[in-house]
Amino acid sequence: MALATFQDLCIDAVDHRRMATFWAGVLGLRVDEGDEDGVRLVGPTRQHTVYVNRVPEPVTVKQRVHLDVHAAAVDDVLALGATPADLDSFRWKLLRDPEGGELCVFEREAVPDYRLYEIVIDCADAFATARWWAEVLGGRLDEEDEWAAVEDIPGAPFECLVFVPVPEPKTVKNRVHWDVTVPDLEALVRAGARVVRERDDEIRWTVMADPEGNEFCAFAPAAG
Repeated sequence: MALATFQDLCIDAVDHRRMATFWAGVLGLRVDEGDEDGVRLVGPTRQHTVYVNRVPEPVTVKQRVHLDVHAAAVDDVLALGATPADLDSFRWKLLRDPEGGELCVFEREAVPDYRLYEIVIDCADAFATARWWAEVLGGRLDEEDEWAAVEDIPGAPFECLVFVPVPEPKTVKNRVHWDVTVPDLEALVRAGARVVRERDDEIRWTVMADPEGNEFCAFAPAAG
């Protein structure tokens, strides 16, 4: 039985308004509302929502979490403000968003309205992390020779979470994370999650980290 349900996606940005416009165009979403702290992008369901949140820290290292997207042509994403990083080495096109974060573009003959394909997570132990998220979200685990994926995640409007092994350790807060809803926070802790910040007067969610240290936010019913 799943311990949590996928809720939405969050992206950190220094210039959150510029990045909101960029990601709305890339993903096929609509800019809904925003303020000095963040901008919300919306689609056909709650799970399509993406929050672009303002942070002071610029991109300084390779992102351990990045988005893979569908596009008719890589030039469509470049026209929105991305820059090329590697257009020749892979069957996908590696780009950087306007603030330097990585994203991968998969060119398609038929492009869906919502263009998020998958979320990719670098890991020290990709297989253990994938198994953990498969159990937490109730998805189907697919283990290959060099990577693992969690597919068929209930409520998720993208194909899968992909976990790939890398040699370098995690050093900074992830700029991309997802939020979940949970009936029982303690069940997540017992499963191996760590509480980073409790819900308080400023936030109505609990900031947590998975066993690899990847941050996510958990929304649970208020006590009492």
